[in-house]
Formats: sequence, C-alpha cells, structure tokens
Amino acid sequence: MIAPSPQELLSIWEQGHGWPSSFKALRLLAAALPEISHQDLERMSIGDRDAFLLMLREKTFGSKLVCLSECPECNERMELAFSVRDILVDPGNKTAEALSVSASSFTIQFRPLCSQDLIAISGISDPNSARRILLERCIMNVFQSDAAIPDHPSIDEMPEDVLRAVVEGMEQADPQADIQLSLTCSSCGCEWQAGFDIVSFFWSEIDNWAHRILRDVHALARAYGWSESAILEMSPLRRQIYLEMASE
Repeated sequence: MIAPSPQELLSIWEQGHGWPSSFKALRLLAAALPEISHQDLERMSIGDRDAFLLMLREKTFGSKLVCLSECPECNERMELAFSVRDILVDPGNKTAEALSVSASSFTIQFRPLCSQDLIAISGISDPNSARRILLERCIMNVFQSDAAIPDHPSIDEMPEDVLRAVVEGMEQADPQADIQLSLTCSSCGCEWQAGFDIVSFFWSEIDNWAHRILRDVHALARAYGWSESAILEMSPLRRQIYLEMASE
C-alpha cells in the first residue's frame, strides 16, 4: 500500500467534491493500491474496501481515531478515542465469494455488497427501494425445496424472513462493513451503539487537512513567492518553521 503524496491527496480531494462517498473511497484506494485494477476495486466487498481504507488512514494520519457522539438520552456530547487496530478486520479478498443461507423452504445463494452496488443506489432516497435493489443485485440463485428456480421470484414476492436471513448472512460474512461502537454515557449511564463509517470519517479529515494546507501554501507563497508544488514537497516540520518565521 502506498500513501499518497500531499500533491496526490490534494488532487484526490479536489476530484472528489460533489461525488458519492463510494467514488471517493475508490479514488483513494486506486492511488494507494495501484496493483489492483479499478474493476476489482469496484467488486471488492465493502468490508475489504473499508479495511484497506483503515490501513490507508493509518499510513496517512496515524493510528489514533477520535470520534464525537451524543447521548440519545441526555444529549451529552462525548469523545471516544481508539486505534485503527481496535476495529480492523484483515481483508480477505471477498470479491465474488458465493455464500448461502436457508430459511423456510428456501436456500439463497448471495454475494457480499460491493462498491458497484452502492453506486447503483447513490441517487435513491427511499430506503425500502434501495434495500430492494441491493438484494436483487446480490442474490445469485434461489432454491426452493432443493430445486433451483431459474428465474427466481422478485424480492417483493419472497418471504420477509428469507430476506432477513440474507441480510443477516451478509452482515456475518463481511463484519468490517458494519462497525458498531459500544458507548456508555458518563453522565446518565445510558448505553448504546453508534455506527462508524471510515469513508465519511477519513474524507472529513482529508477535507480539513486540505483547507489547512492550502492556507499554509497561500501564506508561504505570499511571503516567499514559492510555487505550490515547492511548498507541498517540504516536510511538515520545515513548512511549519517557515510559517513561524513568515509571521514574525
């Protein structure tokens, strides 16, 4: 895995504006994992994708993660600090791995969710419609009473307990795709779980970093007349020292 240079990271940040989170994730991994084709990145399970993003975040900004959450009972804001390795599940290359679950008289073969699936629902606001499309894309074969159904029934025609079993099977097969943090409020003792999305978390950090470093570039370019590329090639320490001298 290759950590993008400041110039590359700024370019990725600029290209990602206004695009869905799945595109941002793929763009980051394309730069970090050049040996993997774009098609294979798109077909990589969401859990494997997020595991690689966690490792890239560690290379880029370090291993410590700090999140803010709000108690659902008393609205107390709390800070939670943990490390990448606390939530990392090593990627297992689950691209088109066939999985199966059984419920009622049905046996369903399915695959894990991938970025192509999330891109397919990026413009859909209705959660029920999005769920139906994801299930239709991921269900590969349907058997009823051990007999294959060539044209398997639509999602709307399948029993809800069967669909629920498929969703649970997806979650169990790809645990990195749905990280839940267990939290306890120090004020009222309320306990709850909060989801952690590495894509939005990492991108928010990149956005803050980009604005900060562009301000540094602006200050140094105005003070010394240096180009953006020359300033970005400096180490953070040298850049900070020049900023301090420029402000004297």
